[in-house]
Amino acid sequence: MSKWPFTKGLHDLGRGAYAYLQPSGTWGYSNAGLVTDGDQSLLVDTLFDERLTAEMLGVIKAATGIAADQIGVVVNTHSNGDHTFGNRLASKAVIIASEAAAREMREEGNPQMLAQLLKNADTMGEVGAFFKRIFGAFDFAGVTLKLPDRTFAGELSLKVGDKAVQLIQVGPAHTAGDVIAYVPANRVVYAGDILFIDGTPIAWAGPVGNWIKACERILGLEVDAVVPGHGPITDKAGVRRMQDYLVYVDTEARKRNAAGMNSWEAAQDIALGSFGDWLDAERLAVTVNTIYREIGAPSASRSTVELFGRMAQLERRYADQRKPGN
Repeated sequence: MSKWPFTKGLHDLGRGAYAYLQPSGTWGYSNAGLVTDGDQSLLVDTLFDERLTAEMLGVIKAATGIAADQIGVVVNTHSNGDHTFGNRLASKAVIIASEAAAREMREEGNPQMLAQLLKNADTMGEVGAFFKRIFGAFDFAGVTLKLPDRTFAGELSLKVGDKAVQLIQVGPAHTAGDVIAYVPANRVVYAGDILFIDGTPIAWAGPVGNWIKACERILGLEVDAVVPGHGPITDKAGVRRMQDYLVYVDTEARKRNAAGMNSWEAAQDIALGSFGDWLDAERLAVTVNTIYREIGAPSASRSTVELFGRMAQLERRYADQRKPGN
């Protein structure tokens, strides 16, 4: 069990480092981080819509005195909207992301498209019902996405006051341009969606082998607290546990490909065992498909709608299996 409570709001990690948590950590309910020194501050990620981001910024101001327009830098750990759609509200911040993440944001970061999909969800059958269930609580129509002002590849060293913050690109993995933010003075790393705790990771981009190496990179840092993209604050034991999941799924998917199963058959066949208690286990369908795509298997789907359909079916299947008598 984590020594940090998994409760909504700002958690003081000591000496000017904070984590903002959003239980339960399921779809869209991401975490953020704040690093301060003197009169300078850096925010790691914003939230999935401007309502949630405004709420977070209000909590930060109440706890630290730092207003939204006093935040100097926003680091987006990757391109997904639940880590970027609130960027505009840090109105005077320089927004920094990896080159690959910025490219994905330009090409795919469209909140209005998500708003339209939600509007049409009732006409989309099982996929629409799933989409509405996981994203229906968010207000995408009110979002104006602010893109990064500065990009980098590899690593970038920043200063917040006298405090060093190291941005380390570890993607492609979860997405094309994943970055972690390491604060040596605080022995804290903000992992973005390289880490899900008590939740199932989802490899949109891959390769999964890169993601396993990214976990190893975190394990090699001198850290006490690891703030995941979703779920409770953890330590290196939590990183190892998620790495174990990725290794297991990668191994099992490759076995099934070798045995002649297609990617969807493989996802349905893999038994999750002790990982099956994690939130959003249905994401296995996407990660297995990504592994098949890495292998070059012809059965790997390129359709996002099809992949959401597979997740909807897996979610229903897992729910049926949990019913009494099954």
